[in-house]
Amino acid sequence: MEIKSAAFVTSLPRYGAFPGRGLPQVAVAGRSNVGKSSLINSLCRVRNLAKTSGTPGKTRLINVFLINDTFHLIDLPGYGYARVSKREQQSWGRMMEEYFARAETLRLVLHLVDIRHEPSQGDLTMNAFLYRNGLPFLVAATKADKLSRAQRGKALPVLARALAVQPFDIVQTSAQTGEGRAELLERVGRAVSG
Repeated sequence: MEIKSAAFVTSLPRYGAFPGRGLPQVAVAGRSNVGKSSLINSLCRVRNLAKTSGTPGKTRLINVFLINDTFHLIDLPGYGYARVSKREQQSWGRMMEEYFARAETLRLVLHLVDIRHEPSQGDLTMNAFLYRNGLPFLVAATKADKLSRAQRGKALPVLARALAVQPFDIVQTSAQTGEGRAELLERVGRAVSG
């Protein structure tokens, strides 16, 4: 699959009605500062489609993008950012739980984890939630350009064990180099057309 058009639709404080709702959806989930917005921009090849920031916790709403006029890419708020109040963290958690409970056309969750670190407690919680609810997901290991081949060789089995997936099922990605883009698009294409 190739992305020919990508447009911002809306930001939602709670999942509800929005223009075009009912199309297949692909959600992007991950901890704060894992690179969700950068990955979305890289996939769509549109600079600043999703707002990026050096400050974790930039995405505080559910952001909806229309891709190829055929499906929605849903950018969920990052989890696990300690610099916001517990109340706000709980609000984000409720927002995501509500999204997953009500997203009847969800086809795939791209679960982003940082290849440089062992999965956080938030990553493990998200992984368990996806398995428990039978949601189709794909683990994408971001920031792969920051590690050497040898370092990646050590990091992948650690991620795979912790997240109960096979190492070869983890897509290594880099928003900087475009690595993993074609494989992610191929998997997304299969999910939304199937």
